[in-house]
Amino acid sequence: MDEKALNRIADALERMAPAPLAAPSFATAPAFVWHVDPDRLEPVADVNRVDLDLLVGINRSRDTLLDNTRRFAAGFKANNALLWGARGMGKSSLVKAVHGTLQPEYPSLKLVELQREDMSSVARLLNHLRNAKFRFILFCDDLSFSHDDQHYKSLKAVLDGGIEGRPENVVFYATSNRRHLMPRDMIENERSSAINPSEAVEEKVSLSDRFGLWLGFHPCDQDEYLSMIDRYCAAYGVAVDAETLRAEAIEWQATRGARSGRVAWQFFVDLAGRHGVHLD
Repeated sequence: MDEKALNRIADALERMAPAPLAAPSFATAPAFVWHVDPDRLEPVADVNRVDLDLLVGINRSRDTLLDNTRRFAAGFKANNALLWGARGMGKSSLVKAVHGTLQPEYPSLKLVELQREDMSSVARLLNHLRNAKFRFILFCDDLSFSHDDQHYKSLKAVLDGGIEGRPENVVFYATSNRRHLMPRDMIENERSSAINPSEAVEEKVSLSDRFGLWLGFHPCDQDEYLSMIDRYCAAYGVAVDAETLRAEAIEWQATRGARSGRVAWQFFVDLAGRHGVHLD
């Protein structure tokens, strides 16, 4: 085979499997997003987050995660954390807000977001982070597994680290609507159809046990929902008659059929827009 043909084959293979890009200078940004094809860490100069003080009704989870992260940022051992529970109650917002709160004091603390569908590449990501002179919160939002999903095996590389161990400069935070990272009906179905029910789902269910911190998030009641909106109004200077605000907020959540921190923020975005207030 001549040299031109070999070059064409090499070019085709390069397009099919692009070479990974070099790790960026971690000093250039507070946060990064991991992408594959090709492997790369893209800097995020302005993280989409809210202030920690604006997260209402999750005080215990807030304080626990803040303390754990502060110890990690200061160079001490810290636990991986699973934030699980009701949708829209501030799980991912808390992770980003905690990082934003501590980053000015600990500029070497970086947030790295990993998409669930890219979990199989986590070993390659850890190789980028392992020898860097920074501390990394590796963050995966909305983590869960289905019946034939093999991504959970890659997650073990983060939680246990194999013979190398998890890099001491990396801590893993994940959010999920499920405490055991897989649907309850799937757990029961596998147990009922297995030859050895006690072992049928042990490998998957035990993943959640590998998180040192379990932080539960539960649906808010009406008073907490209204308190969230009051906090947003005070923070952004939106002045509305109390009775009018209450009536509009309750009507909004009724049309959505749910109450949560996310619904409260969506109402406030609409409210601020109607009152000509910019939410920069």
